[in-house]
Amino acid sequence: MKNEELLILVDENDKETGLKEKLSVHRDGDLHRALSVFIFDPTGKMLLQRRALEKYHSGGLWTNACCSHPKPEEPVKTAAVRRLKEEMGLRCDNLQRSFSFKYKAQVDHGLIEHEFDHVFIGVTDQKPQPNPAEVCEYSYLSLSEIEKDLQLHPEKYTVWFKLIFDRIRDIRK
Repeated sequence: MKNEELLILVDENDKETGLKEKLSVHRDGDLHRALSVFIFDPTGKMLLQRRALEKYHSGGLWTNACCSHPKPEEPVKTAAVRRLKEEMGLRCDNLQRSFSFKYKAQVDHGLIEHEFDHVFIGVTDQKPQPNPAEVCEYSYLSLSEIEKDLQLHPEKYTVWFKLIFDRIRDIRK
């Protein structure tokens, strides 16, 4: 993790209130702008990534295709496109913002995720080329396979993925 990386602090309405260093934001539990990208293949299977073990939190857990933060003054959709390419080596021309939500949750290493999360959905037939600094493996699973595994092994998934999954499943039905 780069110490100089700044996150966008926001209020309850996603209005920018300032900038703060990434690790400090997660130590202090400040509400900040984030994004989550969900990618499906043409058959309807969802792309999951397993976060690199070295990540500063939630390492080794399964989650959606891409999770990140926009840079200061960067539009959220631009950040979603950029981070999908950086993390998974994918370009998705039909990526669309679907919804936003707020959550606050403890994660490992004494850190707190408190995000105003903008959720994007897209479909592509490209083969992922994950960045090993971000992703240690990936898989495509049907929504029913994911739902079943979430019920049997919730500890294998990131907190935000567990919060978002039902809504994504309902949208994709």
